[in-house]
Amino acid sequence: MTTGYFFSHRHILDIEHLSADDIDHILTTAESFKEISARPIKKVPTLRGNTIINLFFEPSTRTRLSFEIAAKRMSADTFNISASTSSTTKGETLIDTARNISAMNPDIIILRHSFSGAPHMLSQYVNAAVINAGDGTHEHPSQGLLDMMTVREHKKRLNNLKIAIIGDILHSRVAHSDILGFLRMGSEIFVYGPGTLIPPGLKELGVTVCSNMKEAVQDADVVMTLRIQKERQDDPLLPSLREYAAVYGVTAQVASWARPDALIMHPGPINRGIELMPDVADGSQSVILDQVTNGVAVRMALLYLVTGNN
Repeated sequence: MTTGYFFSHRHILDIEHLSADDIDHILTTAESFKEISARPIKKVPTLRGNTIINLFFEPSTRTRLSFEIAAKRMSADTFNISASTSSTTKGETLIDTARNISAMNPDIIILRHSFSGAPHMLSQYVNAAVINAGDGTHEHPSQGLLDMMTVREHKKRLNNLKIAIIGDILHSRVAHSDILGFLRMGSEIFVYGPGTLIPPGLKELGVTVCSNMKEAVQDADVVMTLRIQKERQDDPLLPSLREYAAVYGVTAQVASWARPDALIMHPGPINRGIELMPDVADGSQSVILDQVTNGVAVRMALLYLVTGNN
């Protein structure tokens, strides 16, 4: 890390605007917090007196729960608002919802929304720090950070790695955050998926778009599979899930093309037997549950840093 470094971000809206030093500092901070979750009493007073709002307009299990656990382990007061219990069901706009929440003086608002750019817009109307918990098809920065933490934990570095990302790249905000993050930290990205699910512009970023699975996975250090995001597709972009599984599913044979110590990753939820076969998801190379564990630590670090701690 650069001498004299200071984390200056008030909001965490994306990976795009985080430098390599920012990412390194977040991951190092998260590593220091991970130990708290292994204690008999999993609580520290670090954020006592802080109020955190989880504002989730899309379904979530891992992200929402881990943000809530992260906040409570640091003694913050947390409150959860979902789309079905918010006044948006009565016609209130997101901006008016945000202004009303801001009038109650929370310290942090964590937003998940189906519209790309919603957290950026929210940050312009509230005094609280805003953390993006996933916005449309744009980004999911905390997931990208926990993925990088998991890889660094196992590989002891984030540079000079081959990262293979397989599946629905077009609609995956996780893929977008991972691509930006791993490239920034000095790794190479290889992607493979149906042509209808590969977005334009990847080659300009320095990503290798592969024409077959073996090219993508051969000698990879990390194999990341992605869920088909049918909820973000206006029209079906695949003939059938059976055909997808046959061509793009990661089987034990596919995994054998990667390095012997390659990591198998998935942001969840997994469609077993489609993008990832059960024996691979549960195999010795899988670090999927490590990703979940590290999600709490990364989110503890983000809550800590946006409140002005360094």
